[in-house]
Amino acid sequence: MADALFVVLRKVALSLGEGALEKIAKEVVEAAPLMTDFEHSMKQIEGELSVLQAFINQVSAQRVSDKAFDAWLDQVRDVAHEVEDIIDEYAYLTAQAVDTSSFFKRKFHQIKNIAAWQKFPSQISQVEARIQRLSEMRNRYGFSVSELDRNNNLQLSCQFCLSDSAYLIDNSEIVGNADEIGKLTQCLLEEKQDWSLIAILGMGGLGKTAIASTVYKNQKIITSFDCQAWVIVSQTYQVEELLTEIINQLIIGERASMPSGFMTMSRTRLVEVIQSYLRDKKYFIVLDDVWDKDAWLFLNYAFVRNRCGSKVLITTRRKDVSSLAVDNCVIELKTLKHADSWELFCKKAFRASKDNICPETIRSWANKIVAKCQGLPLAIVTIGSIMSYRGLEEQEWAFFYNQLSWQLANNPELSWVFNVLNLSLNDLPSYLRSCFLYCSLFPEDYKITRKLISKLWIAEGLVEDRGDGTTMEEVAECYLMELTQRSLLQVTERKACGRARTFLMHDLVREVTAIIAKKEKFGIAHGGAGTTQVAHGARRLCVQRGAQTLNSFSSSRLRSFILFDTEVPCSWVHDILSRFRLLRVLCLRFVNIEQVPDVVTELYNLRYIDFSYTKVKMIPASFRKLVNLQVLDLRCTYVEDLPMEITMLTNLRHLHVFLVHDLQLRSLNCLGATKIPGNICHLKNLQALQVVSANKDLVSQLGNLQLLRSLAIAEMRQSYIAELWNSLTKMPNLNRLLISMCNVKETLDLKTLKPLPNLTLFVLSGKLEGGLLPSIFSVKLKILKLDWSSLKKDPVSSFSQMLNLVDLLLTGAYAGEQLTFCTTWFPNLKSLQLADMEHLSWIEIEDGTMMNLHVLLLAGLRNLKAVPEGIKYIRTLHEMFLTDMSNEFIIRLHGSDNHIVQHIPNINKFDSSDSQAVNNAIYLPWLAKKFGPGAIKYASINCGSSGS
Repeated sequence: MADALFVVLRKVALSLGEGALEKIAKEVVEAAPLMTDFEHSMKQIEGELSVLQAFINQVSAQRVSDKAFDAWLDQVRDVAHEVEDIIDEYAYLTAQAVDTSSFFKRKFHQIKNIAAWQKFPSQISQVEARIQRLSEMRNRYGFSVSELDRNNNLQLSCQFCLSDSAYLIDNSEIVGNADEIGKLTQCLLEEKQDWSLIAILGMGGLGKTAIASTVYKNQKIITSFDCQAWVIVSQTYQVEELLTEIINQLIIGERASMPSGFMTMSRTRLVEVIQSYLRDKKYFIVLDDVWDKDAWLFLNYAFVRNRCGSKVLITTRRKDVSSLAVDNCVIELKTLKHADSWELFCKKAFRASKDNICPETIRSWANKIVAKCQGLPLAIVTIGSIMSYRGLEEQEWAFFYNQLSWQLANNPELSWVFNVLNLSLNDLPSYLRSCFLYCSLFPEDYKITRKLISKLWIAEGLVEDRGDGTTMEEVAECYLMELTQRSLLQVTERKACGRARTFLMHDLVREVTAIIAKKEKFGIAHGGAGTTQVAHGARRLCVQRGAQTLNSFSSSRLRSFILFDTEVPCSWVHDILSRFRLLRVLCLRFVNIEQVPDVVTELYNLRYIDFSYTKVKMIPASFRKLVNLQVLDLRCTYVEDLPMEITMLTNLRHLHVFLVHDLQLRSLNCLGATKIPGNICHLKNLQALQVVSANKDLVSQLGNLQLLRSLAIAEMRQSYIAELWNSLTKMPNLNRLLISMCNVKETLDLKTLKPLPNLTLFVLSGKLEGGLLPSIFSVKLKILKLDWSSLKKDPVSSFSQMLNLVDLLLTGAYAGEQLTFCTTWFPNLKSLQLADMEHLSWIEIEDGTMMNLHVLLLAGLRNLKAVPEGIKYIRTLHEMFLTDMSNEFIIRLHGSDNHIVQHIPNINKFDSSDSQAVNNAIYLPWLAKKFGPGAIKYASINCGSSGS
């Protein structure tokens, strides 16, 4: 690397003349030994960073309420950040050193960088000195990092477990969960001889322990068993102590028969004692707060399978633990409904008043507090108890609500809530902890999409590359699944294939995680409730509101900058980005900018750029300098051409660029294609490419992109098809494909082509040769969209055997008069769209077809005069969209045919010429579905009205 720098410096000097050459030569000679030593130091400092990060991950969750240790650990983190900065600065300057373009323009800048290189040795020396001082400080204050303070942790863990059931003492105060309690009681009283394992699953604070306690103390259940015991397992269990406690409780009334010296028995002997006692008894044992399967594997041996109808009940936050029980014996708790939450809160907050009635003067604030708890019983009870001894003045309640984030972090009375939720975070392995902290940066109630968060984690280097043929995206998906199994994220939407699509953090979990992320300088969510300032040294910044208050903020340490505040001017965006030279992630989605800020192409460490839903029109050729870029998201922008230099970004994994011309996706060219000049053969890491304009060279070059999983190609011609298909067969993992022809007259002949076996989504837009359906459709298809195919024969029967099909969309696909859906066809279909078939006058729907259909969309079927009679058989329908239908159809819908659709709760009718209606019925609900309900307020009005 030093040699490369010298070459560049010589080129700079030569361009300046002989006098400059002598001066530069002198500086190079002086810098040479420093550069050589520095490369050796870099290797050492990278090793130091690995050790620091491992150390922080190991000890960060081991100490609770140890302020001195926390202060020392914060300084260790600062040193780790400094080391990371040195390494990233090295990468930044290295990228500049090899960038020889625009040479004359940058010559002075190259000279200036000699000083930057010369700073590295002193920076490394300072870091090494700080590490030495921290080591001395550890010895001076007696911080023990080699052993856990086990007794302290065990005591606190038990305290937190008890906090999870803070309101279980009086069972009469339990609100909600009647069905769950009933099911649990039924499982316990079930008259069968087989031994049973039952599990209660749910996130911390849902009341798992409270519900278990309700049935444990139920007199009917007590008398149904010969003996019972309750032990708290927790994260820091000792098997011998648990076994001893079980013996204590089982033999509590039979001390005489208790074996002598059992307190000092080995684990094996304790198991034998329990087995002997339980051999002929019907027993009921509760294992509360189980965190891993190992705990069960140890205790399992003690529980005799004696066919007396014995039961073991475990409570856990983790799905893998609950899976030990059989399916019908897993009771998964959900958050309380609002009515139950309100009743529980009023019981606690207004217990001194008659009938626990909330005064009208503070009802609105009480409602906001309850809403903030999002149905979490522990939070409702704890906050309700705090408010019970506060005044009933509106100002006091408003102040508490507005300071709730601060209260959660600082109010000792709320420490139980904080600690119970924090237990799950501390239980995370290091590779998951940082990923979960990242999730806390998003706004309240924001739906986190699987694809987005995976890309962000990868760009930040938080996802390991396993190198076994598994992509990092697949590893990231495993991380997400593990977080859901630990009850830290909940799946809010699944794709047609059943794959999780969006996730949500419980708001209080997000608050707790955000507090920790801020404390550890991992990241800051600015503009949320309670946020007053951005801590110096934060590594990640998500601006939700109040962006322009950051004018005084400057941090070269920032790695992620995500902007949700769309009201900032372009000049502010340009200015703020100039301060973040080591940025890896830049997300300006929905921001009101029309061009790429100049400084972006100087951010050499960028891995992720998101300009989607902006007014950006052009990508500059200088993007070639972003050699580390992995994701470039230009969806719903105005970019029509990409520079040839894009093909030089060999690390690109995802390239999304298109404009939506038709929100209803009914026209042939509803998605605008983007031209990519040059040779794309070098983009071998690409996994997604959307939407690219076809040409003869490009379709043949696609065969080199063998990692592609998703491809959208438009403006196709018949003469390209054979070469395109040849390229597609070289992509073993391709599962999503969109092909759109250049115009309605261009005919597609696909009869000789073989199916692509792994496709799950296929969109084919264009006229098919002879009006005949080719045999290219994979049986694995879950989503199929045919547009403007001009088929002569009813295509429905051809698709009827696709048992996996979930979404079927036919737009202008059929030129005939009747479509028929027969009994047993499409058993898994959830959504059906029939649009713009001008001759279609009859739709036959037999009883027993499409028995799981949820959404039906009929659009532009002008010749369809009557509501299809068979719709009455589809009882699962909950939404129907009617667009551009004939007046006669609408009249019959409200009149003689109304009985056919009476069971459908939501029927939406509008004309496509009404842009406001299209926005309200299609665009805004789509935004909310894709990004969460909060996304609508972040989307600029121009984005929606422009059709993008």
